[in-house]
Amino acid sequence: MHNKTIKELSTLLHSKQISSTELTQHYLDRIAASQHNAFLHVDAELSLAQAKAADARFAEGSAGALTGIPIAHKDIFVTRGWRSTAASKMLGNYVSPFDATVVTKFGDAGMVTLGKLNCDEFAMGSANENSAFGAVKNPWDTLAVPGGSSGGSAAAIAARLAPAATGTDTGGSIRQPAAFCGITGIKPTYGRVSRFGMIAFASSLDQGGPMARTAEDCALLLNEMVGFDERDSTSLTPEQGNAREDFTRDLSKPLNGLRIGVPKEYFGEGLAADVESSVRAALDQFVKLGATLVEISLPKTALSIPVYYIIAPAEASSNLSRFDGVRYGYRTPEYKDLQDMYKKTRAEGFGKEVQRRIMVGTYVLCHGYYDAYYVQAQKIRRLIADDFQAAFKDQCDVIMGPVAPTVAWDLGAKSSDPVANYLADIFTLSTSLAGLPGMAIPVGFGQGEKNAKRPVGLQIIGNYFSEAKLLNIAHQYQQATDWHNKAPEGV
Repeated sequence: MHNKTIKELSTLLHSKQISSTELTQHYLDRIAASQHNAFLHVDAELSLAQAKAADARFAEGSAGALTGIPIAHKDIFVTRGWRSTAASKMLGNYVSPFDATVVTKFGDAGMVTLGKLNCDEFAMGSANENSAFGAVKNPWDTLAVPGGSSGGSAAAIAARLAPAATGTDTGGSIRQPAAFCGITGIKPTYGRVSRFGMIAFASSLDQGGPMARTAEDCALLLNEMVGFDERDSTSLTPEQGNAREDFTRDLSKPLNGLRIGVPKEYFGEGLAADVESSVRAALDQFVKLGATLVEISLPKTALSIPVYYIIAPAEASSNLSRFDGVRYGYRTPEYKDLQDMYKKTRAEGFGKEVQRRIMVGTYVLCHGYYDAYYVQAQKIRRLIADDFQAAFKDQCDVIMGPVAPTVAWDLGAKSSDPVANYLADIFTLSTSLAGLPGMAIPVGFGQGEKNAKRPVGLQIIGNYFSEAKLLNIAHQYQQATDWHNKAPEGV
């Protein structure tokens, strides 16, 4: 059962060939036997109670497309009943009294929560090595990172521990781990998915999205995730284009006449040969499907790294100021006075990468540096967005290129060099800064240590509110190829 897609599992459930209780127990058994450290909290009793409720919906004839399907949530989304830690010591034992909107939506659809997934602490990282609860191992090669920050989500799907998972993408944190683990993931247009109940990292960048094996599965999940939420001040309204829609409607549409922009900046120095060859082969496949390749330029691409690592830490500095040991979360056991309690709590509760970003963010927001750094970064952010709009206006319908310059690197290889980690996000950051939708699909393999296969992902970027188009393009590619059906050895 674990090798079937969401669509296939839904068919089995509706035809009553399996029950949600049986399916959920099957995945719980696989999770218990897993060695990938993808899950942080599992409660079989809670999961099986939800599965029993889903089976009751089938019995009464009120089941929907996702009813009874198991899903696991990145530990950035708060959940009632399960711990919500953001993979941080700061929230190590926190249990939320309410569900995030995304969790509520999937619950209303009848999906079954399997548990909470490991991630980089407060979603800060590109390798899932920053978790306070240990690194996640890539199912394709346990010597490799799974990508981050949604590494637990990607690893759980690749290892067939869950058919679906939620992720969040601030600068590539859905797309990059999806690429490193050989699965499919999509970051919607900023503001389409509610951020209510999503533990904040950078409020103008964070966006939730689905991760699964196929584009069709992601479309089914996105159907439930999208929509205005009055509790989220960054949520787009229907009048702004954020209407509920059926993202499966165009999946079978042919790609004849599609213009694919190929940025020259994405294929220069630093791109590994094995990644480039797989991406080029995927582009050739799209030509066979009726598309045309157009060389374009996104000249501000290189600036996305310094811009992102000014804006995101600045927002993190503000968002994480609430974790002070007073109201909730970790508090140092020994302190002399209030000031000492603040200092020790934050020094002990936050990991090194989170502390690094808080300090950078606080610095660029200081009087005397705000105009020189933060304001200038926001201006360049607009120029980056303008580059995309110029390309979409006259040259292409979508943009394609690699997700990352290399395949997944070895665990620990970059842990002592944060800048090397930051550079790995070069192809995903600009999309997030512009608020555009983007997705990753598997298109081949590169080589890791001892000739181990490590997946390569293709990034597909669209204009605002073009998620249905991206999913159509990805689905057509997956109908013509079988990279998305590949599974790690032993799964």
